[in-house]
Amino acid sequence: MRIFLAGATGVIGRRLAVLLRDAGHEVAGTTRTPAKVPLLSALGVTPIVVDVFESDALAQAMATARPDVIIHQLTDLPSAPGTPGYPAAQEANRRLRIEGTRNLMQAAKMAGVRRVIAQSIAFVYAAGEGEHDEEDTLDVAAEGVRRLTVQGVVALEHLVLQTPGIAGVALRYGYFYGPGSWYASPPKPPSIHVDAAARAALLAVSRGAGVYNIAEDDDAVSSAKAKRELGFDPQFRVPERIAELLRTAESVQQR
Repeated sequence: MRIFLAGATGVIGRRLAVLLRDAGHEVAGTTRTPAKVPLLSALGVTPIVVDVFESDALAQAMATARPDVIIHQLTDLPSAPGTPGYPAAQEANRRLRIEGTRNLMQAAKMAGVRRVIAQSIAFVYAAGEGEHDEEDTLDVAAEGVRRLTVQGVVALEHLVLQTPGIAGVALRYGYFYGPGSWYASPPKPPSIHVDAAARAALLAVSRGAGVYNIAEDDDAVSSAKAKRELGFDPQFRVPERIAELLRTAESVQQR
């Protein structure tokens, strides 16, 4: 299938691009930075330089790519939790999840795309006892920086899941750890390795609908639905041949 991967140069996007290509899909990947085009080419992806906030340019890029499926892995979080730039980064990420997703879904409708998979998060549930499943309430009463995060997630999921004519999938990821992320090991529940997170999106290309928790079995959230309907395995790690391809592509970017 033809895949339009929005956010192809991110931590998950890079790994997902290689997994998609390895599975035989044709991938067009976006970046808003021309300097990252060599990285996308090294990953075997057709590069598309476009800013998701420029709706007309995005629609044109989508029409040219003619995708069967869109995968939305766009984030804007250059600053880690606890650093001075983190609150501003959360506001930027909120805008990306709301305005960026709106533009992406509009472009999808114009291009006749029938399936969209989007990155969401699994640590925005309201406080409660036991593991959270996908039916539990989100923390819409949150305050401060967390409120920005929840607002962005609510808007993103509504746009992806409620746009008429499009089958939407929202993957609620735990805190990322592994190569390229902020953490080498699980920081706190719920967590998910970047390899397993990327593969969950690959699995969703051809199966599933609605919301799925994508996290390890750490008693914070239940990923039983994703295991049952998607074949999700939280212990998945990319084989060495793919890890080597990623290292080679990333070295191209660093030159």
